[in-house]
Amino acid sequence: MESDLSRLITEQINERTRDLDQMSALEIVRVMNEEDRRVPLAVEEVLPHVAQAVEAMVETLKQGGHIFYIGAGTSGRLGVLDASECPPTFSADPSWFQGIIAGGDSALRHAVEGAEDDPMKAVTDLQERGFCSRDLLVGLATSGRTPYVIGAVKYAKQVGARTVAVTCNPGSVLGKLSDIPIEVNVGPEVLVGSTRLKSGTAQKMILNMLSTATMVRMGKVYQNLMVDLQPSNQKLEDRARRIIRHITGVTPEEAEDAWLRCDKEVKTAIISLMTGQTPERARQLLRQAEGRVRKALQLANQTSR
Repeated sequence: MESDLSRLITEQINERTRDLDQMSALEIVRVMNEEDRRVPLAVEEVLPHVAQAVEAMVETLKQGGHIFYIGAGTSGRLGVLDASECPPTFSADPSWFQGIIAGGDSALRHAVEGAEDDPMKAVTDLQERGFCSRDLLVGLATSGRTPYVIGAVKYAKQVGARTVAVTCNPGSVLGKLSDIPIEVNVGPEVLVGSTRLKSGTAQKMILNMLSTATMVRMGKVYQNLMVDLQPSNQKLEDRARRIIRHITGVTPEEAEDAWLRCDKEVKTAIISLMTGQTPERARQLLRQAEGRVRKALQLANQTSR
């Protein structure tokens, strides 16, 4: 593995911010904003690889596998964050997306020195989660050379699982090892080597795409509405009612009644209202449609003819 970190894009000097320490507060945030504008353009360049990863993730879930994000430091934290937000947003099985960070959960709040340098600990962490050939591993490392993540990807390939890399250094070791390399060139950081900045933003954007697009393709969305959300607080309960009303066109009272009759299952309430079927029949239609609202409505129309 290349030991000369100075060759990495993420470790190079950004000439546009060389006088950072002499800038006013407004000048600092302005130059940071200017640099951040480069991130979505860089992500745009790798969208075909992101889409390829999404299709692999969908196939993995359909075949009974799981998606594992693994990383160290900021990368690891972003992976854990994305995985943790999938169950409430999409009613996804908590095992579908799992985030692992070098150093364990305590590393989410406090730096665990040396954790990212132990490739064998990554193997142990995956084994403890029951990682197997049916699963898919997303290795997150802005440098593309983090030993912990490299060890994880090597182990995943050893057991026959598919691998995705998300890095900010094109041509990296991690990218070369992975089946689907997503390597974004956001350029040198505003603060040299501080990859929680542009690199972290790029990784967050890509993780948003990976999980959201996967859930859309898995039927967790109707139109652009999160019809499979878990109404676990007042805000989400209000959103659930509004979604039902928006799709079906019923009154607030009718939406509330259907929602409660359907045990607060948004998709079931939508199908029941739009087809005139009982909650039980609505659930049956959704099962036949693999959870897809649009397909369930089509099935109901075919049955009524």
